[in-house]
Amino acid sequence: MSTNNPMIEGRRADSARRRQRVIKALNEATAHDGEISVSAIARAAGVDRTFLYRHHDLLAQIHTAQANPPPAEGHGPLVSRASLQADLTNAQGRLTRQAAHIRQLEKRLAVFLGEQAWHESGLGAPADIDQLQHRVTTLEQQVVDLTDQLERRDDELAAARAANRELIANLNRRA
Repeated sequence: MSTNNPMIEGRRADSARRRQRVIKALNEATAHDGEISVSAIARAAGVDRTFLYRHHDLLAQIHTAQANPPPAEGHGPLVSRASLQADLTNAQGRLTRQAAHIRQLEKRLAVFLGEQAWHESGLGAPADIDQLQHRVTTLEQQVVDLTDQLERRDDELAAARAANRELIANLNRRA
């Protein structure tokens, strides 16, 4: 399947040279604890990232190297990418919960400070307004009851006076 087209052969040779540079950059990054990512390897190899995405085998090698970093000699225990991802997820969740708690506390503080300012300004209602309102209602009911009693007694007094006038008038007629 060999063609004698020099352009096709030149293109294949260029692609092979770029593949070799990518493999060399990946090996160096792995050996020297360098950054292993598509962008970093493409930059080190002097190729475009799209070159890596077009060559799935190279891309798979990069992803494998990312997921399985080499053991660090004398640098303590090996930390896997999955454990770092789990730590990051946990930290993000903790930050979200803390932000919600801070918003709740800020809201409660704002309500408390608002009520305190309202009361200190003298514009606010007294703290025992419900008790005072109940007392006002009770006194209003007593006023209504006493007014009814007064009207009944006035009627009784008027009837007694009328009866007295009639008795005196009868006594005066007999005498």
